[in-house]
Amino acid sequence: MGVEIQESPVSEEEFAAMEEFVRDYLTASVESEEEGGRMRWYPWHSAEYRFNHIRNVVELSAEIAEAEGANTDVTRVAALFHDIAKLEVEQDVHAEEGARIAREYLTTHCDYPDSFVDQVCDAVRDHSYQGDLTRLPLETQCLIEADVLDKVGANGAALMMLRMGYESRTHMDAAEMVGRVLERGEDAKERIESQTAYDIAHRRLKRVVWFREWLDDEVAEVDLE
Repeated sequence: MGVEIQESPVSEEEFAAMEEFVRDYLTASVESEEEGGRMRWYPWHSAEYRFNHIRNVVELSAEIAEAEGANTDVTRVAALFHDIAKLEVEQDVHAEEGARIAREYLTTHCDYPDSFVDQVCDAVRDHSYQGDLTRLPLETQCLIEADVLDKVGANGAALMMLRMGYESRTHMDAAEMVGRVLERGEDAKERIESQTAYDIAHRRLKRVVWFREWLDDEVAEVDLE
């Protein structure tokens, strides 16, 4: 079970201020580089996309945390900061840098117990962990599960459609691309531990299966040989 923090619960006003800070930080990360940010070669990795992903993970992680008995405040705040450094540093250090930024913000803008700040920053730092999730605090597990699940389902399929255009593919490749979403979803189901996250993955994958079946039915193959 998660560790309950009874002191200084996060108010809606405080959380809204954090959201604004994260959105502005992402925007500044892109604008500060002449060529458009570290991940500029992926059009969907704009500040707008990254902030949308973060908000999705906030909602998913809160749903999982509430159902699984984790501390929802810790989980939501960690989710909000988990990718704040994604557009300005390399992938292998973005979690550690995000934890540093979260600690600086929470200790200078808020008045939370040290235990709360430590739990949030630990979850941000460890959200890229690739090992057994049961070894981590429940709040971190909920964050990782939500992060994995955001690219599963309809959202994952939409991102693959966007990738098709970027790679100059035609609509006839759609079923193949959506198949990648299913593969990612099956990998996600292998990683997640909570029943709540598993149920979300199952629902989302059913939608992708239907979509791929519709594509198979409606998009004719063309043999150019």
